[in-house]
Parts: sequence; C-alpha cells; structure tokens
Amino acid sequence: MRRINGTALIIAALVATVGALAFPVWSYADRSGTGQANLNASSVATQWGPLSATDRDLLIKVRLAGLWELPAGQQAIERAPSQAIKECGDHLVVGHTDLDKRARDVAAKLGIELPNQPNEQQQGWLRELSAATGQEYERKFANLLRNAHGKVFSLIAQVRHTTRNTLIRQLASDANQTVLDHITMLEATGFVDFDSIANEAAGTATASPTGPPPPDGNLPPAPSPAEPTGDQSFTSLPSTQPGAPTAINTNRPEPGAEPGAEPGTDVPVP
Repeated sequence: MRRINGTALIIAALVATVGALAFPVWSYADRSGTGQANLNASSVATQWGPLSATDRDLLIKVRLAGLWELPAGQQAIERAPSQAIKECGDHLVVGHTDLDKRARDVAAKLGIELPNQPNEQQQGWLRELSAATGQEYERKFANLLRNAHGKVFSLIAQVRHTTRNTLIRQLASDANQTVLDHITMLEATGFVDFDSIANEAAGTATASPTGPPPPDGNLPPAPSPAEPTGDQSFTSLPSTQPGAPTAINTNRPEPGAEPGAEPGTDVPVP
C-alpha cells in the first residue's frame, strides 16, 4: 500500500508539472478576453475598413459637441461683454457647423444613427451659461468649453492613431484641426483656469507621474538645436506662427471630396 501511495503521489506530481508547463502555451493560444479579442468583437466590416467601438464613440461625440457648442457660440456672440469671447463664439459656430456636416456625412455612409440633442450634462452646461452674466459668464464660457475640448482632444488623438477606417481617420484629422483652433481661441481670452484643469486631471489619474526630476535652481546647459544637416532644400513651412492664436489652418476640402482635392472641389490637386 505504501508503494502504491508513493506511486500515486509521483504520478500526481508529474501531472501537476506538465499542467504548469502547458498552461502558458494554452493561455497564449486562448485570446478570449484580451484587448485584441475585444477589438475584433466590437468591430464591424465596412468598405472603408473595420469600424471599431472607439471609432463609433468618436463619431457620436463629435456630433454631441456640435449640438451644444454651436448654440453656446451663438449665445456668446450675442451676449459676451468682451470681443475675445465673441470671437471664440464665432469660431465655435463656424467650426462646428463645418464639422457637424462632416460627421453627418460619415454617419450616413457607415449607417450609424446620430443623436439629435445634447446629452444631459451638456444641457446642464448650456443652462449654466444662460444663467450667468458679465465676467462670471465669460469665465464659465471659457472654462466649460476649454475643459470639454481638452477631454475630446485625447480621444481624437487615440482614434487618429489606431483607427483602421479611412472615413473615421479623415474625420479625426478634421476634428483635430477644429478642436485645436477652439482650444487656442479659448486660451487667448485669459479666462481659462489651468490650475483647475490640471487638478481635475490629476484626480482621475491612476499611474504615477514620470519624467525628469524637478529643476534644482541651477540652469542646465543649453541644448543644441535640432537642425537638418547636409545640402538638402526644403519646401514645407511650419504649420503655425508662434504667438498667433488664430493661425490654426481649418481650411479643408468639402465632405466627400477625394484626398488632395482643393477646398470646395472633388478634383485632386496634381
């Protein structure tokens, strides 16, 4: 009996060892529940490439942004006491009228239903603005809109980086230009509370910050400039001029135009 029990223990130990060795191979082959599996499960095939849940989320959020920011811009033009806020309102109306047109065009091609009114939070922001006057109105306008634009900015970057759908990729590029223009204009008003934005973001962060150590008061040596070498000639120009808050180029081809087309045409530039 002792020999039988000893043999059984040895067999059990061998089975456990084989199982432990096989588990990594099995777990690697079984990808259910992984990020890759989730991406595949949430994506649908279209003639413009796979359309993921994150792609669809961006499309909905672009539409929702226009549904509340466009009326907020109209209100600013009518009510704001300062020219800087009125100019922001002008950029919001023009930018979101254009971007909403592009979002509706993409949604129609992809068969995605879009909302027709702002969500509850956005409706609350509009009520806040309607109830405010004077400088309180200007502060609320600048900070509510700057915060909203900043949050969607990160989603735009993520989608522009990862999408496999050409329509969504172009929409992300268009949205990036519009949102950056609006952020720039809002910050130029001087009413944006950057401490509040940073503190709110820090409150939702889960990872420890990384980066170089803080300065110790001694000036480090000046870094050498990053400049090209050799005899090459260059034709492109910097995208903006430093210090020019309205230098964001938002001139784009009409929705549906072929890549490379002149604005307002469907004819590609040779």
